[in-house]
Amino acid sequence: MRTTVRTTVVVVTWRGRAHLESCLDAVAKQERPHRILVVDNASDDGSGELARSHHSTPEVLRLPVNTGYAGGIQAALDVCETPYMAWLNDDAMPKPGWLGALEDALEDPRVGAASAKLLTGKGETQSIGVGLTRDGHGIDVTEGPIFGFCGGAALTRVEALGQVGGVPSEFFCYYEDTDTSWRLRRHGWKIVAVPEAEVVHLHGATAKPGSADFHRWNERNRLLTLLRNAPLWIAARELARFAVITALIPVKRDVPEAANFQVGLRLRVLGEVMRGLSASLAVRGAGRRSGMWHQRESGGATVG
Repeated sequence: MRTTVRTTVVVVTWRGRAHLESCLDAVAKQERPHRILVVDNASDDGSGELARSHHSTPEVLRLPVNTGYAGGIQAALDVCETPYMAWLNDDAMPKPGWLGALEDALEDPRVGAASAKLLTGKGETQSIGVGLTRDGHGIDVTEGPIFGFCGGAALTRVEALGQVGGVPSEFFCYYEDTDTSWRLRRHGWKIVAVPEAEVVHLHGATAKPGSADFHRWNERNRLLTLLRNAPLWIAARELARFAVITALIPVKRDVPEAANFQVGLRLRVLGEVMRGLSASLAVRGAGRRSGMWHQRESGGATVG
């Protein structure tokens, strides 16, 4: 019987009391030995107290401010003492065998991350990992090869995360998994899908898809991810395209009502991207100096 604890299961929560107990119940049923670390992003609904009283006795790391999912994962990485670290949304309930299947995938020393299969409450496949479109959008992949792991439920090798500079905590939320996957690949690590590792995911239970913040984080972090990782001509093209569309919105007819077509939001995105430009180019330089600037194909997109 395996007794060595190799994985810390990290559950990042913010006002997640409504579903956190179900998440922790499911983690506690995993057969493989593990630690549980709940990162409480300054919740004000008693999420931290619920975690502390849970029968699985997780460790709880309460942050003084809400740092988002990306910030919570990085905070956990800073204190992680096991060779593997699982990323798990607080609205995700892993099925029995989830952790074992993911750990088995990391037996291959070339694998830096393994992505689980996320299912809807009706049992439909939501994601087995992340792909890239030709314009650099991260998309959920439901079959076939993947480019990156889905951060909602994945297992990562701590050594690999340290080698590539950790998680982009400045992203706050969204694209932190795509960016981290891209940097892992640039440094020669493999990323695999593990469909046997199933998780029921209540998508959007905490962050609300379609909200202004959702669109701001998605648009900003997509552009930052490209600036940090993609061939420069792709990053420049997409940044220019975003700026041109923004400039044309006031004179166009039939503009969609979605928040990502609001000029004010788009100008804010552009401002944040420009403020992050220097840091993004530094990440690019680190990848190039590593000697691991590869050309790969994923979801029809040529990536570097």
